[in-house]
Amino acid sequence: MKALIIDDERLARKELMRMLEPFEQIEVVGEAANADEAEQQIAALHPDLLFLDINMPGRDGFELLEALDPAPQVVFVTAYDEHAVKAFEVNALDYLLKPIDPARLESAISKLSHAVQGEGKTRDQLGPEDRIFLKDGEKCWFVALKDVRLFESEGNYVRVRFDVNKPLVLRSLNNLEKKLDPHVFFRANRKQMINLSYVDKIEPWFSGGLNCTLTTGEVVEVSRRQALRFKELMSL
Repeated sequence: MKALIIDDERLARKELMRMLEPFEQIEVVGEAANADEAEQQIAALHPDLLFLDINMPGRDGFELLEALDPAPQVVFVTAYDEHAVKAFEVNALDYLLKPIDPARLESAISKLSHAVQGEGKTRDQLGPEDRIFLKDGEKCWFVALKDVRLFESEGNYVRVRFDVNKPLVLRSLNNLEKKLDPHVFFRANRKQMINLSYVDKIEPWFSGGLNCTLTTGEVVEVSRRQALRFKELMSL
């Protein structure tokens, strides 16, 4: 498991590196003092795992993650107390409070070992098992794309629907479509893109279009222009 340590404090990086030495499954392939350095190293080294500080000069840890598609597995390393951590605890893989407790580090490594699916992703498109980082206000999520059932365009933003959550993120539906596997995520119409694994029922609709009902009961109209392609993908 290739790891990158990102922290603006040099001593903190060296101490974490020392603490990781007993874990043979972790190979520290680099370190970075800020988000810009980290982004360059992630592109070059394709780490499986980031040990990521939050407060750094320039872009913070959250802003770095927003720039990554897909985001590697992440363990936050932060000086925040546990109450502040709750803002991003939802769906985060783990977090370590400074100074790092060795037992907590061991627990984090244990949880991560089975989560990593292989070394860095170099392909152009993202598949169902890839994870994306979403931030909406004070809430943050790491979401496996297989759990996202629907993307909806709202102006310059996209509403991402998974479970009961529906964060609004500053992304273009057109750009998302280019990054996602077209055999999994289908552009149903100008405003919506659906995860085909959530399709429950299909019915004819006006002017040659289709009505697609998802397993959640949500109904999405497949435009006439997209209907033929949709039928091919669904083997109709």
